[in-house]
Amino acid sequence: MAGLTTYIKESFEELKNNVSWTPWPEAQKLTVIVAVFSIIFSLAIWGVDTVFSKAVKAYFEMIH
Repeated sequence: MAGLTTYIKESFEELKNNVSWTPWPEAQKLTVIVAVFSIIFSLAIWGVDTVFSKAVKAYFEMIH
């Protein structure tokens, strides 16, 4: 258990002293960009899914 505690302490020390963090304004800007592209991508997938769903439904109604 002592090894785990040491590992966690060293990990936090590494994060505080050796990691270069993105400045807060840039992180906010990048978060907004990711959110916008995620919404656009999800809408595109929804649109393709809707079209394929209607096409498959029409196909099976046609052959039935």
